[in-house]
Amino acid sequence: MLGLLGASLLDSSQATNDVEETLNRLAERYDRSDLRVFVLPTLILVEDPRNASSQTSVFAAGGDALRLDQVDAVERLVRRARENATPPDDVVARLEEIRSRRPRFGPVLTVFGYTLLTVGFGLVLNPTVTALPVYLVLGLIVGSIVLIGNRIATLSLILPVLTAFSVTLLISLLVRPLVHDDALRLVAPSLVSFLPGLTLTIAAVELTSGQMMAGASRLVSGIARLGLLAFGVYAGISIAGQPPAPTTAPTQLGSWAPWVGIMLVSLGYYLYSSAPRRSLVWILYALVVAYSAQLLGDALVGAEMSGLIGAMIVIPAVMLAGRLPSAPATAVMLTCAYWLLVPGAMGFIGLSEAASGTSGATSTILRTFGSLTAIAIGMLLGAGLSRDVSAMSRGWRQGRGRKR
Repeated sequence: MLGLLGASLLDSSQATNDVEETLNRLAERYDRSDLRVFVLPTLILVEDPRNASSQTSVFAAGGDALRLDQVDAVERLVRRARENATPPDDVVARLEEIRSRRPRFGPVLTVFGYTLLTVGFGLVLNPTVTALPVYLVLGLIVGSIVLIGNRIATLSLILPVLTAFSVTLLISLLVRPLVHDDALRLVAPSLVSFLPGLTLTIAAVELTSGQMMAGASRLVSGIARLGLLAFGVYAGISIAGQPPAPTTAPTQLGSWAPWVGIMLVSLGYYLYSSAPRRSLVWILYALVVAYSAQLLGDALVGAEMSGLIGAMIVIPAVMLAGRLPSAPATAVMLTCAYWLLVPGAMGFIGLSEAASGTSGATSTILRTFGSLTAIAIGMLLGAGLSRDVSAMSRGWRQGRGRKR
């Protein structure tokens, strides 16, 4: 039970230190504190000193990432097991049912959701008005490619490179002469499902928490994914030629565009990742809090450190909302909020600029990793603050109960 739950928590994009803590608490709840649990990004090791024939059990993880409805169901299953000590066989059976569950929305709504994600993330970048139809068309194309490619094992291996190459070629040959905006700003939103921003942020959290092996391996994986995407962009630019730089500064939509983009991103996540029922409002809440906190951080400490303030605020806000009966699991809201915090698009643009020989690429890459460190520290501080407040609240309630 512990091994399979740990693998599902890893596939829910949780850090190894958080998964290890959850599994140790479960072991104590089942009166098996003698078990030793070791968690790596793709592996769960459970050592049982009572089992003489096979003391260590190995469970593979790191498969396909779970959808938001599955993330919600897994977290609720863990919560019930911790509260009620549900029989392990029942937990395992329920877990198998969750992982085999089909998406709530069909292919058409899934591609439509990806299109909304593309347009929404594009609006967060505050683009020009001529970029909006480009985001719409690219979202439809890349959403269809992702839907088909993920069902073909061989194609899925080269999908990031192939998609980045195709989109860059299309932008450079057909779109760039008509749209007065930076080519990479047009490409990045359509590749949202490939950008490893969440992976890089979790890696930074693990390294900051002392999980050296897990953090280092996840960091290399994220950088490799960025490298594949940057190679696809470089190949497209090599064939089509370097797109000319805008002669004049493009006129952006305005400060209202990111807020509209956040609304589209929330609906896009809801459809594309099959979010649990009645969770749309809560996803929007998490995104608005994350973006508002980043704006506050930008005003207080600058753009590169704004992620620290954003993470410090959004984690306690989501943990507080997760206590309400109507709210989905906190992992659902946090997963969506992290996508606004993590600078995956910034790192992709930096590596792509470096590959194509654009000046300023090095500073963009350095700002990306500086932002990652700031976000990781903010996440640790926010999570620690939430745990301290929860512990104080439990102690206060227990004290009142003893007085009565």
